[in-house]
Amino acid sequence: MTVAQQPEALSFECETGNYHTFCPISCVAWLYQKIEDSFFLVIGTKTCGYFLQNAMGVMIFAEPRYAMAELEEGDISAQLSDYEELKRLCLQIKRDRNPSVIVWIGTCTTEIIKTDLEGLAPKLESEIGIPIVVARANGLDYAFTQGEDTVLAAMANRCPDKAPVAETEKSERNAIAKLLNFGKKKEDVAQDESEYVDHPPLVLFGSLPDPVVTQLTLELKKQGIKVSGWLPAKRFTELPVLEEGYYVAGVNPFLSRTATTLMRRRKCKLIGAPFPIGPDGTRAWIEKICSVFGITPKGLDEREAQIWAGLEDYVKLIRGKSVFFMGDNLLEISQARFLIRCGMTVHEIGIPYMDKRYQAAELALLEKTCQEMNSPLPRIVEKPDNYNQLQRIYELKPDLVITGMAHANPLEARGINTKWSVEFTFAQIHGFTNARDILELVTRPLRRNNNLKDLGWDKLVREEAKI
Repeated sequence: MTVAQQPEALSFECETGNYHTFCPISCVAWLYQKIEDSFFLVIGTKTCGYFLQNAMGVMIFAEPRYAMAELEEGDISAQLSDYEELKRLCLQIKRDRNPSVIVWIGTCTTEIIKTDLEGLAPKLESEIGIPIVVARANGLDYAFTQGEDTVLAAMANRCPDKAPVAETEKSERNAIAKLLNFGKKKEDVAQDESEYVDHPPLVLFGSLPDPVVTQLTLELKKQGIKVSGWLPAKRFTELPVLEEGYYVAGVNPFLSRTATTLMRRRKCKLIGAPFPIGPDGTRAWIEKICSVFGITPKGLDEREAQIWAGLEDYVKLIRGKSVFFMGDNLLEISQARFLIRCGMTVHEIGIPYMDKRYQAAELALLEKTCQEMNSPLPRIVEKPDNYNQLQRIYELKPDLVITGMAHANPLEARGINTKWSVEFTFAQIHGFTNARDILELVTRPLRRNNNLKDLGWDKLVREEAKI
């Protein structure tokens, strides 16, 4: 009898060269909330406007800080002046909302008709007196979450390159310091400052909700590491200082363009760490930052063990089960690594775009996790062909498929459990304490099916599926 040999290294494939993902202009949904003094202007067709309205579910009475500049037939046939119309819209935005920055989001249409947004922006910026940042977020070139990547890469070029001379100005720029020191006396703040180890400035990049920003900042503070700033900051006027030689570390796997901009344009040093998703990833992220600064991490063993103990009620539901990632939000490698650590088998990791250099540490941790858990190495498929994937899903019969919204209902109709990948994009999944939220999402369809079995509904569902 021959025993099948497990591959000794991760295997990478690229299937179609097409993106089957949510549209990247949806990054507006979380970025306009994160950067509180911003206004986002999406320049596209009515289709883009319908998509944003549906994707974001904005209430009728809400006044979100984004708008659509809808291109008409005259604009597309190059009969009208883009500049004058954009100037009119930006002056209206300035009058009504007075933001500190206007972000122009380019779409597929602006790419196809070759609208020179980067050429128009500097002239208009000097006329209206408000910074205009141009970011391309079209679905032709970018996958779902890469919309944020293009915005942050553009904003990295706007970060100040010199720290303010006066200490008072410096503290005012650092929103993180203000957040952590809120309500404290000066003596307490001085005491806190003395807890930090002397190390080069560190800036973290990636848009996360404020509670998660605070959690990760405090986790590093426990190791004596001070975070000099975050990109993006809560306000455009508080963007972090980026001098040559500053260290930077990312918190999301889809920010490879931002990482490249920080290294090449701003001459920063990138810390290539796994991403802080799951207790294992968060620990590895902190350990890598500590090792770069020559700090011996303390208390991480106990911290990780404590979190895993609290997750056991969820982990026991998925231990021994299998999962298949169709690919949508570029979080797939990190999620798969965490689920393998939970005891799941990952058949395949579909991913729309793979930057092996930026994700090198995460890929190494994935490989190490598979070895330690005695789990087969998953197949990694970049730009997967959905038809081929469906055939593989029918053959492998995974317990769960994590997929984009387009395929969830058809798969459910065939009796396959699914979870929308977009939910992980909008959920708080970073850091030690948010690992429970990941498992809450992963186990929800399995828990639902268990409840249906208890009620005897599973037989009825199977009979309806046959019909």
